[in-house]
Amino acid sequence: MVVDGWLARAAASRPEHIALDTPAGSWSYARLHAAARSGACELAAGGAGPGARVAIALPSGLHFAQALHACLLLGAIAVPVDLRLAPEERERIAAGSDLVVDRPLAKGSGRPSAWGRGGLPPAAVGRGHDLDAVAVVIHTSGTTSAPRPVELTYANLLWSALGSAVALGLPREERWLCALPLSHVGGLSILLRSAIYSTTAVVHERFETDRALHSLQHEQVTLVSLVATTLARLLDAGLSHPPSLRCALTGGGPVPAALVARAQAARVPVSLTYGLTESCSQVTTTPLAETAAMNATAGPPLFCTRVLIAADEEILVRGPTVAPGAPGADGWLHTGDLGSLDEHGRLHVSGRKADTIVSGGENIAPAEIEAVLEAHPLVLEAAVRGRPDPEWGEAVVAIVVPREGAALEASDLRDHCAAALARFKVPKEFVFTDEPLPRTRSGKLLRRGLSARQES
Repeated sequence: MVVDGWLARAAASRPEHIALDTPAGSWSYARLHAAARSGACELAAGGAGPGARVAIALPSGLHFAQALHACLLLGAIAVPVDLRLAPEERERIAAGSDLVVDRPLAKGSGRPSAWGRGGLPPAAVGRGHDLDAVAVVIHTSGTTSAPRPVELTYANLLWSALGSAVALGLPREERWLCALPLSHVGGLSILLRSAIYSTTAVVHERFETDRALHSLQHEQVTLVSLVATTLARLLDAGLSHPPSLRCALTGGGPVPAALVARAQAARVPVSLTYGLTESCSQVTTTPLAETAAMNATAGPPLFCTRVLIAADEEILVRGPTVAPGAPGADGWLHTGDLGSLDEHGRLHVSGRKADTIVSGGENIAPAEIEAVLEAHPLVLEAAVRGRPDPEWGEAVVAIVVPREGAALEASDLRDHCAAALARFKVPKEFVFTDEPLPRTRSGKLLRRGLSARQES
């Protein structure tokens, strides 16, 4: 099935409406469409065409958006590259691409005289989107292994946008703040959903607490995507009752109930979400109508998405947002995450299957213990992992970053954990550090970066 091009449709219906609002300037839909057409012509002159892979190695912002939409206008496949990676990592992600865009594309008239070896006539620029075709290749965040490429189709992106809109609503004047990397599915989805909706994406090159706080308080932001760490930083910086904010969509890993309570006390409406690259971002999301409830769950599945809990508690996902190459032989996407569904169909995520600690024959989810530790008023962040133990098989070890100026004792944290957890889940060792815990570009805890810290 072929549908109208998203950007062309937005430019026709709302030409003067702001498509992108960035610290470097703003572009209307008419201007973005013109820039994308010019960029598409330049890509075509360089040999790109339908199905060609184009690596985009540009900072998040106007020029990245132009290159992305230029690819979609051509039917080329966009491969975002995170510039914060080491050169060797960037090269691996770009490997196999037919073209690499590492400088801004032209923003001229969109009518070059030569079309290069791509041989594409002007009519080919701006055609519709084949929903079965691959639109983008996103690499996973690599929390437990090297990043893996995931091919997402136009149908995946469209169904994800529709499901998100059903859960969160869609006001005509939506302004969605994105301070997530555009190389990550959570950030890229905001850019593409805004084009599908014909609304505004407010794009920051990176998360900076002061800049994000200013946008939320003074720039009519109605929706923002965060992870637990960035939500906590905004609250620490004084975020309170942002005047236009409908929802702070928070996910990317477990979100402690204590953090949700802090946000609600500051009158910051939080919608918790669970998702992954292979499902084109959101799988479950707390509906907007339920954000005022004291219920720290990841919400029910999106419209037309199914969630099943396997016998070993692994979360399985099925539906039109799942990348075609992701499901197993049984037709389900095996997420590698553990969780449960309550009586209302809301998802509770307990952690990663691969992270499970087996101590004395008991299965322990590190995320559960981390949430308890981070509820302590003197703890800034915490990570939990297992270490070999001759008696227990594995012993639970907690790595804790105290808040600035806090004097923490292991005995205090042990008592704090014992009040909320079964005895076998209470850490047997506490390691204190003043350094931030290692995280991925999207804010997820990078557990494979904890070993050296634990041994110090």
